[in-house]
Amino acid sequence: MPRRASQASEGVPDRVPLVPVAVAAIGALLFALPLAGLAWRAPWASAWSELNTSAARDALRLSLITSVSATVVALLLGVPLAWVQARIDYPGKRLIRALTTLPMVLPPVVGGVALLLALGRRGIVGTQLDRVGVHLPFSTAGAVVAEAFVAMPFLVLTLEAAFRSSDRRLEDAARTLGARPFTVFRTVTLPLVLPSLVAGTVLCWARALGEFGATITFAGNLQGTPQPLWLFVYIVLEASNSEAAFVLSLVLLAVSLLVLVGVRDRWLALG
Repeated sequence: MPRRASQASEGVPDRVPLVPVAVAAIGALLFALPLAGLAWRAPWASAWSELNTSAARDALRLSLITSVSATVVALLLGVPLAWVQARIDYPGKRLIRALTTLPMVLPPVVGGVALLLALGRRGIVGTQLDRVGVHLPFSTAGAVVAEAFVAMPFLVLTLEAAFRSSDRRLEDAARTLGARPFTVFRTVTLPLVLPSLVAGTVLCWARALGEFGATITFAGNLQGTPQPLWLFVYIVLEASNSEAAFVLSLVLLAVSLLVLVGVRDRWLALG
């Protein structure tokens, strides 16, 4: 009898819990409704003309330059940092990991103020930089630094998890065959973590492309110079040019959505 009862119960599908599903639907609407509203109000008929203006093209070009440059900086600094965090034990490792992830939770404007106090002309390091002719605040280079500061944690966290979970026996085998450390890293380690490297790089670039608070605080907005795309959207919205703001916001939305869809499975697998 107990066996028959268990067999009968196996054929009965589980009931869907209505309350969690209803709450989840409300949560999904919280994300979907603003995006739907943006798509609904967008002037699709004049979208191309709004994007094809010289100001919009300059904003898009500058955004691509700064975001790609910030991603390159993040790669140069973040890959070694992720490897050290994953493979080497040293005093203060938890503190360094916390500092690495701090820009992800830090209010962006606070991050910009911190960059000013560190790299500004009266900052801790900025004073020395100013003496040798390097002026980062309110410049394109400053925008690159601010975007790298905010976006690099996405790359470091992704790669650190990949370095930690990769099969180190393959690296040991390469060393026993006489391969030098850099050769092992280039020919064995990097191919093992390549999917995570690509995912982290794309996430880093997308975050840099959309960064606003830290960048506008540290790099500023100089009149007569091209503005990044996010700043251009803010300016045209303040000038009551809502159609251009809606179209350019859709561009950023489309880029972000494509990036998240492309790397979603890889990002969740690392969590």
